[in-house]
Amino acid sequence: MKMISRNYFSLIVLALVMASCGKEKSSVTGWNYNDPKNGGFEVVPYDEQETGPGLVLVEGGTFSMGRTEQDITMDWNNIPRRVTVSSFYIDETEVANIHYLEYLYWVTRVFSADYPEVYKKALPDTLVWRDRLAYNEPLVELYLRHPAYQQYPVVGVNWLQSSDFCAWRTDRVNEQILIREGILRVNPNQINEDNFNTDSYLAGQYEGLVKNDIPDLNPSSGANGTRKVRMEDGILLPRYRLPTEAEWEYAALAQIGNTVYERVTDRKQYPWNGHITRNKDEKYKGQMMANFKRGRGDNMGTAGFLNDNADIPAPVHSYWPNDFGLYCMAGNVNEWVMDVYRPLSPEDKSDFNPYRGNVFQTQQRDEEGTISEKDSLGRITFRDMTPEESAERRNYTKSDNINYLDADEAEYIKYDYGVTSLINDKARVYKGGSWRDRAYYMSPGARRFLDEKQSTNDLGFRCAMTRVGSPTGLEQNQN
Repeated sequence: MKMISRNYFSLIVLALVMASCGKEKSSVTGWNYNDPKNGGFEVVPYDEQETGPGLVLVEGGTFSMGRTEQDITMDWNNIPRRVTVSSFYIDETEVANIHYLEYLYWVTRVFSADYPEVYKKALPDTLVWRDRLAYNEPLVELYLRHPAYQQYPVVGVNWLQSSDFCAWRTDRVNEQILIREGILRVNPNQINEDNFNTDSYLAGQYEGLVKNDIPDLNPSSGANGTRKVRMEDGILLPRYRLPTEAEWEYAALAQIGNTVYERVTDRKQYPWNGHITRNKDEKYKGQMMANFKRGRGDNMGTAGFLNDNADIPAPVHSYWPNDFGLYCMAGNVNEWVMDVYRPLSPEDKSDFNPYRGNVFQTQQRDEEGTISEKDSLGRITFRDMTPEESAERRNYTKSDNINYLDADEAEYIKYDYGVTSLINDKARVYKGGSWRDRAYYMSPGARRFLDEKQSTNDLGFRCAMTRVGSPTGLEQNQN
């Protein structure tokens, strides 16, 4: 889907014209919308969500989540179960070194003078390339920063760093949208807390270099009153984030290519059709469909015919996209997802947008209910919901729901980390197989876990975004 550019001021003018002609009225009160004469309640003309940079729309639906391969590890942690996933957006490719270097450069420029620890916290661990019985020092020095590896997936990033990247990307994209729409000016001198943050902007805690604020139709604001952009305007995008395990697996399987009406004609074992790892197309016959380890000591084939053409990760646009248009959803590098790991998650999680890891929060506010000041980095602070705030709710009773249905209470510790288990609330799921893995792990249903503070040389990530409104785009609706 193409990015839809909106000129906000044209929309306001259009809304006012429609109101003056009496064409836009409330169906429940009869009062005009966008009319300063009766209070100025604004209703913005809206088509659909803009597709953020790098994203692909994945139309949601129902699918059998879980094992598509034999359970040779005997973990029994991916028992098949039918679930439904809402439509969402996901990156076409894994996040590449060039993207992460852009992030590091921004962090350095904004925070390095007074908060050097922010840059240090964001740095990937390049020492993940070291091997006690292999010569990988060139990769330690060159893989992240050398231009030859710009389009290779970033590795050595832990779950926390990946989540921080998603938050940074949200703010940079929304800032660019406000500049594009003529609301803010480019500010190359942002430093410390004076940097654009979406939450801070919406909370009125960030001013920026204003070019043109939005005309305010509320008569109490005066004849030439203006205001900041609000979420109700539909101009800012939702957060970039890591995909949930269900979203990632659904996107990887891409059964949309094997579906006739509501009947799935062919069950997939990998993100492509068939049960083999080679391309069956005559033009590419015999070539590997992904970057993985074929066997002991065989990372890429023989000289003269390097079958997968990659001894380490390959560029992010390598091989063939699946039916959603997504690259490297099997092989290349494993990918972090949002979920906290539990072996029985497939049985426990909801069958609609399944996810384990919820810790419900709210913005930090003072006694008068106004949002507190920003932190030292310019971000709105959040806190966990208190038991008192959740006491009368029916859908949850406490903030932290990671252990829900675990029986993980004080009198019975199910996951005794370091004693009887390597699983705790910091264990995060990763998916997809990698250049170091055998074909078994390229099955979308395969799931493994790692502590959120750890990283490896075969683990990267891609971002996702929630789809708001219609589950399909305008192009599909018009067909």
